[in-house]
Amino acid sequence: MTIFEKIADAVQKGDSEAVEMLVKEALSTGDPVEGILNRGLVEGMNVVGIRFKNNECFIPEVLVSAKAMKMGMEILKPLLAGSGVKSRGKVVMGTIRGDLHDIGKNIVAMLLQGAGFEVVDLGADVPVERFVESAKKENADLVGMSALLSTTMVNMKEVISGLKGAGLETVKVIVGGAPVTGEYADKIGADGYAPDAASGVDVAKRLLEIRTA
Repeated sequence: MTIFEKIADAVQKGDSEAVEMLVKEALSTGDPVEGILNRGLVEGMNVVGIRFKNNECFIPEVLVSAKAMKMGMEILKPLLAGSGVKSRGKVVMGTIRGDLHDIGKNIVAMLLQGAGFEVVDLGADVPVERFVESAKKENADLVGMSALLSTTMVNMKEVISGLKGAGLETVKVIVGGAPVTGEYADKIGADGYAPDAASGVDVAKRLLEIRTA
C-alpha cells in the first residue's frame, strides 16, 4: 500500500491521528503536495461520499472522516499556494434567510471540500445581500443554497435575482433541501438541484465542466 493509499484509508476510517502522521511522513520524504491532496485526502473522502450516497455509511461517519480530512488539509494549506495545485472551483454556500437548519448544508460543504472544491461557508439564516457580496468578493464559480422550510425557500429566487442584478450571471446556482424540488429549481432559474448531499457534489462537478467546456 502506497503512502497515498494509507492516507486515503485513514480518512475513510476517520482516524485523524493517523492522517496527521501519514501526511507529515509523506512531506518529510518529499512526496508531492498535489499527490497527498488528490490521491490521499480527496480520494479518501470521495470514497466516503460514494458510500454515503449508497447508504453504506451515515452522517456520523461522514463527520468523522471530514474531521480527519481537515486535519490533513490544515497541514497542507500553507504549502498549497506555492505548489500550483488548483481547486475544482470556489463555492459560496449557506442556508437561506429565515432558516436556521444547517446539518444538510454542512454535509454538502464537507463533501465538496473532500472532492477538491474550495468552500466559503456563510452559515445559516444568510440574507440575500450577503450571498451576493460574498459571491462577488470571492469570485465564486458556484453559489449553493439550502432550505428546510417551505416558507423560507422563496428567498432563493431573490438571491438568484440579486446575483443577476450584480452582474454575476456566470455564477452557477445549486439549490437543495427537504421542500425543494427539481421543478422548483427550474422555476426560479437555478442551474442545478441536488436531492441529497452526495448528489450536490455530482451537480457541482457537472456545472463546472459545462462552464469551462
